[in-house]
Amino acid sequence: MSKPLEGIRILEVAQWWFVPSAGALLSDWGAEVIKIEHPEVGDPQRGLVTSGLLPAGGFNFMWEQPNRGKKSVAVDIKTEGGRELVYELASKSDVFLTSFLPDAREKLKIDVDDIRRANPKIIYARGTGQGVRGPDARRGGYDGASYWARGGIASAITGAGHDGPPVGQRPAFGDSIGGMTIAGGIASALFKRERTGEPSVIDISLLAVAMWNISADLTMAKALESLGLKGGMPKMDRTRVPNPIVNAYPTKDERWIMLIMLQSDRNWPDLCHHLEREDLIDDPRFENAEKRAANGAECVAVLDEIFRSRTLEEWKTQLATTDGVWAPVQHPLELYEDPQVVANGYLPEATLNDGTTARLVANPVQFDEQPYALSGAPECGQNTEEVLLDMGVDWDRISALKEEKAIA
Repeated sequence: MSKPLEGIRILEVAQWWFVPSAGALLSDWGAEVIKIEHPEVGDPQRGLVTSGLLPAGGFNFMWEQPNRGKKSVAVDIKTEGGRELVYELASKSDVFLTSFLPDAREKLKIDVDDIRRANPKIIYARGTGQGVRGPDARRGGYDGASYWARGGIASAITGAGHDGPPVGQRPAFGDSIGGMTIAGGIASALFKRERTGEPSVIDISLLAVAMWNISADLTMAKALESLGLKGGMPKMDRTRVPNPIVNAYPTKDERWIMLIMLQSDRNWPDLCHHLEREDLIDDPRFENAEKRAANGAECVAVLDEIFRSRTLEEWKTQLATTDGVWAPVQHPLELYEDPQVVANGYLPEATLNDGTTARLVANPVQFDEQPYALSGAPECGQNTEEVLLDMGVDWDRISALKEEKAIA
């Protein structure tokens, strides 16, 4: 399969999940991604599984997923020799990708002007917590803070009547969405440079990504405020919804089914047939969308009773031929057996560095109707000599750089 970014080289000076996950996506699309890591400590993301996230013997999922398919070059950018190597790599790269904060970029001399002196045509992409302007531009940010909390996600999805803390995020939730956004921005910048010859500086922040994700909430909040209604979109209360067939319902075995039947009057009769409750079609309380909205709590209570009468597996069979959209609320492990996931190659098997295999999540963009074949993430510095030799660095210089501790 021909990949659209074959022949493109990405130089990644980034850590954790957010920005490196963009590198993984670009690698999937065919780019050569060279990841610069410190010779002694590497990317701190490597060590997260030692913090109690992973039992002994498991594979390092927090490292493999956002770093598969890359080459690792161990360089100490603080040394003069190491910095010169980064400039040489930049001179032969199409994109410089970084998550380093402004103070670190300036201290290490890898900011836009520094890298552009080595390569005036390079695209410079940086991922930040809160953006590159404003009072917090120089502060760091993780997705739990910049995306989930500050960006409004936690508030938006915490339900009505919830008197405890806001709903907590899942690991790397905003990071993964943000990485996909960075990769798309880079692909657009490569297209622009091919058309115009002009390189871009690309900025993506976790805060901005969160705001895009809840753009309906944000725009509605201002629209409602202009009408004198404070507080924005009402919090979700599943017992009181304007359309009872856009809602979640519990099953006999304490699972959930999500109905997303937006065309209420069209979908209601068909759903009632599949529920084997044709009597509800012309029930005067529920016979049209207006009445179902007016009697929403009562309609939800009736549907609750119906859905609680069968297990999730029974409902999967019963609802298989419905016209309306619905889905089981699945646990992550169930996705491994989901027939659509299997058929479309969304969880391909990758061979890791130690020879074992693990299933990693493919990026959601497929080209030429072909699923992805993935490879594992590199060991720290695994490709240092290979990449330097390919650049034309001879063994004498490599030895001198090792003596200087500029490389490992």
